[in-house]
Amino acid sequence: MAFLNDMDIKTLQVFSHLAKSLHFGQTAYAFHVSPSTLSRMIQRIEDQLGCQVLERDNRSVQLTSQGRQFEAFAMQQIQQWQAFQSSLKTQQKQLTGTLSVYCSVTAAYSHLPQVLDGFRRVYPQIEIILETGSVAAAVEKVKSNQVDIAITALPEKLSSRLDFHPIAKIPLSIIAPTIDCQVSQQLQPRQIDWQQLPIILPEHGLARKRFEDWYRQKEVGKPNIYATVAGHEALVSMVALGCGVGIAPEVVIENSPVKERIRRLTEPTAIKPFELVLCYSKKQKHQPIVNAFLNTLQ
Repeated sequence: MAFLNDMDIKTLQVFSHLAKSLHFGQTAYAFHVSPSTLSRMIQRIEDQLGCQVLERDNRSVQLTSQGRQFEAFAMQQIQQWQAFQSSLKTQQKQLTGTLSVYCSVTAAYSHLPQVLDGFRRVYPQIEIILETGSVAAAVEKVKSNQVDIAITALPEKLSSRLDFHPIAKIPLSIIAPTIDCQVSQQLQPRQIDWQQLPIILPEHGLARKRFEDWYRQKEVGKPNIYATVAGHEALVSMVALGCGVGIAPEVVIENSPVKERIRRLTEPTAIKPFELVLCYSKKQKHQPIVNAFLNTLQ
């Protein structure tokens, strides 16, 4: 809509009312502002337009010729705004159905609420169907049309069939148990024997690749893989139990109920973070519900 750059709809409504009432006191009362505030609003309009819109003295207020032109402009913009609001309300009443979302358990309470809250306020009749699981499976869930939207790490190889909306940067850390166990004892020497240290890794996905890149740079031989797990939450729990050392996103660590039982062997900046994104199909984004959801993100 062709609003003036620095002029909001309320300013236009105030001016339109004043153009009809030609009385500062009545318009100020109608919009719950002081007469001095109203005067400043009119002065800002005149400053932005570079011309006088009102002729006023102690007894009367009259529109200038430029003021009459601006009154017509203001009314046009107000009518367009009201029509747009009415259209949105009609769409909201009519739009029903389901939106299927996939994410990890941690993302379901760390990032999903802020992503969905605006959408649910605007479209309360849309049912949200949530599925949780491994982050590594998220992209395939979208590609195979099993879900509409997924929260995942931005893949290094991007599919031409998908689009992504950034949410946050997620650091990763190498973690170890704090309890007195064999793993803790193996970490005590200054020169850690990494080939003997039990390592717990995700089955696949970006976090595993980040670990492999980090470990390769150490040049200490092949890692001793103790176990691979499907989710980061399970990995953090296994480390806390003293089963080995692993890699996990900071958001999973901070939200874990066992975070007091683990410690970080690396600073969060030591390993390249990954970007948390919303993933959706380019074909599906034009569907009414998915399109409505993406619009609320803006």
